[in-house]
Formats: sequence, structure tokens, C-alpha cells
Amino acid sequence: MKRRQFITLLGGAAATWPLATRAQQPERMRRIGVLMNLAADDPESQARIGALLQGLQEFGWSIGRNVRIDYRWAAGDAGRLRSHAAELVALAPDVILANANPSVEVLQQTARAMPIVFVAVTDPVGTGVVASLARPGGNATGFTSAEFSMSAKWLELLKEVAPGVTRAAVLQDPGNPGSIPQFAAIQSVAPSLGVDLSTIFLRDAGEIEGAVAAFARAPNGGLIATRTSGAIGHRNLIITQAAKLRLPAVYPLRLFVTAGGLASYGPDIVDQCRRAASYVDRILKGAKPADLPVQAPTKYELVINLKTAKELGLTVPDTVLARADEVIE
Repeated sequence: MKRRQFITLLGGAAATWPLATRAQQPERMRRIGVLMNLAADDPESQARIGALLQGLQEFGWSIGRNVRIDYRWAAGDAGRLRSHAAELVALAPDVILANANPSVEVLQQTARAMPIVFVAVTDPVGTGVVASLARPGGNATGFTSAEFSMSAKWLELLKEVAPGVTRAAVLQDPGNPGSIPQFAAIQSVAPSLGVDLSTIFLRDAGEIEGAVAAFARAPNGGLIATRTSGAIGHRNLIITQAAKLRLPAVYPLRLFVTAGGLASYGPDIVDQCRRAASYVDRILKGAKPADLPVQAPTKYELVINLKTAKELGLTVPDTVLARADEVIE
């Protein structure tokens, strides 16, 4: 081979070396934090995380290849929530996914600049999480679960499936500020429905069990669980007590009814977690939370458990069954 040909060949090969080297280098690893106000072993937690991971995969994110996820589980404990938020912020993730109002609020107190994508947040404008739905304006955006006013529908549903109810105990989470406006919305329709309201606080299992039992001593009672992590975390106890004491109860999410509850009406939070992956993806690619509008639920679910209704001696009206998205038999 002539010297000039060799130099030309060598030069051509050298020109391809940087490209080959770049192709062999691993992708940049991005970091996502996840702060859940539920327990790690809660089936609902696993369903929500599974939906998030499915959504991320659809956008090309793969655990261990180009993204790492750090999880923290508060299990409804306010002190643990604050410490876990600080731990996640210290890890300096590119974005944090936060579940429910308390998680978002504690993160915003801890780190004002870190991007946050939220799910299952009620009334984000009214609670100060964002400036407006169209232009969040700060470091957080995401998916709202419902307006507080929707809580009135739970009492309306309770009266439809159990017309004899004249007293209703509202199960409130004292650690969640969203409990108060939810109760206020229920209270606004109680007089027109002929129902007297009382409150049971979801502090611990013993207190819940005793308070529900005391409430059940008088006739014509029913229960309403608010959309809070306290109600979700204690759902098996609440459902068991309602069945044992023959109390008709209405719940805020489908997961209560699949576990044996009577009826529920509320947004599909698992679907929100899947949709949240699109916002996480956009932020990882350079978008700012301030510019991503808060999205409302696209799906509300009315779910009825006919087996539970039968055990309570209730006949669910055909008008309710016709509206139901799912009937469990």
C-alpha cells in the first residue's frame, strides 16, 4: 500500500473513532425522587408506582439504564413525611413525584426550586400549591384529584343507596388540611338531605374502632370517608367496622369498594400516576413546572359492591346501578 493511501485510510478511520466511542458510552443517568404518603406494602402504593413505571417506559426511560428512582414512604406519618422530604431533597434528584397535598406542601417548604410533579392533590390553587391551573408559576405542577365541592356527592350517594340514613359520621384525617374543606362541602348539603353530621378523627386504629362503635349505638347511621391518606391507610379497619356494625358507608376511591366497601365515587388516581410520567419526562427534557398546566381528572368512577349491599340488607336503586362504572357482584 502506498504511503498516501495509508494516510488517507488512517485519517478516515480516525474520523469515525469519536462516533464509535460516543456510541459505546452509557446514557446519562437521571434521578427521580418519589414521595408517597402511603405505606410501601400498601397494594394501592404498588398500583400507583406500577402505573408510573409503565408510563416512564413508554417515554423511553428504563431503570438502571438512563434513570434511577429513589422512593420514600411516609405511611401517613407527618414526622416521617418531613424527614423523608428532606432526605429526597438532599439526594438532588432532577424531579420529584409527590403523592397528595401533604407531600407536596412539605416538599415546597423544604425546597422551593426543585421541580415537583404531583398527583392526587385536591384544590391546588386554594391550598396555595400553584398560582393558577393554567400557569402554575412555581416549582410544582401535576394532576389535581378533584375540587373540594365534589365531596358533597358522597352524602348524596349515601342517601341514594341507604335512604334511611339520618346521621352520618365523616371520617377526617386531622393531619391533612384538606379534611376541613371536604367536611364543609358535605355539611353544605346535609340540611337539605335531612342528615345530621358528626366527625370521627383518623388518628389510630384503637380510636377509630371505638369511635365508630360508639356512633353505631344509635340507629339510622352511615359513614363517609374523606379522600385522605389517613382513610386510605386505615381502610381495611374502616370497612371491617362498617360491615360488623352494619353501617352503610361511602368512600372516595375505588380501592375501598374492591376491598369490601359499599360504594365509592372519585377520580382514578392510578391513571393519574400513569399520566404523570408524561410531565416527569418533559421536565427531564428541560421543561419547567411553571409552564406546564395543572390537569384535571379525565375519569371519575362510581363503583358499587352489590355483595356488601346485600349483606347490609340494602337494595341499590336501578338509577344508581345504571350510572355505575363498575358493579362488583
